[in-house]
Amino acid sequence: MACNLTQNMTIDCRDSVGGAKEILFIEFDNVTTITEASGVVTAITVATGKQFRRYQVPKETSFFTEAPNSSVQNGTIFYQQELTVVLNKMQANTRNEIQLLGQNRLLAIVLDLNGRYWLLGKERALDMTGGEGGTGTATGDRNGYSRTFTGMERFMAPEVQSTIITALLSPAS
Repeated sequence: MACNLTQNMTIDCRDSVGGAKEILFIEFDNVTTITEASGVVTAITVATGKQFRRYQVPKETSFFTEAPNSSVQNGTIFYQQELTVVLNKMQANTRNEIQLLGQNRLLAIVLDLNGRYWLLGKERALDMTGGEGGTGTATGDRNGYSRTFTGMERFMAPEVQSTIITALLSPAS
């Protein structure tokens, strides 16, 4: 059976910009349900007392990509999601939080500079897979951390309705 195409695509206005403004993280196992239809998440339920944590990132440093991986011979396709997060200033509390990120399987919501939220790791979670940290050399160099989180998903990242974000940042009751 063929997968039927559903719409025409035209060149749109040039009113889009790149980059990420903030990342919301939660432990993958603390999300109990995700409601999605047609590529849009309309609800996320988290375990009692749990919440997403907001990580604000410096301008023009953090981003996500997703690359399709296909095997014509096997009839398969999946998407490799990669999220790069930069946190400036080496200090104990940042180090400790990064350590926790690395020890967990994660779900992330990325706010892009177009005001849209995207859910990464929906079915199989994200794992910390790389990065670096350091003091820099010159006075103007970064003193801080960069971390990469990777996931492999059956589908591309769905958009998350902005109306549900505020509730996700408060502990669930």
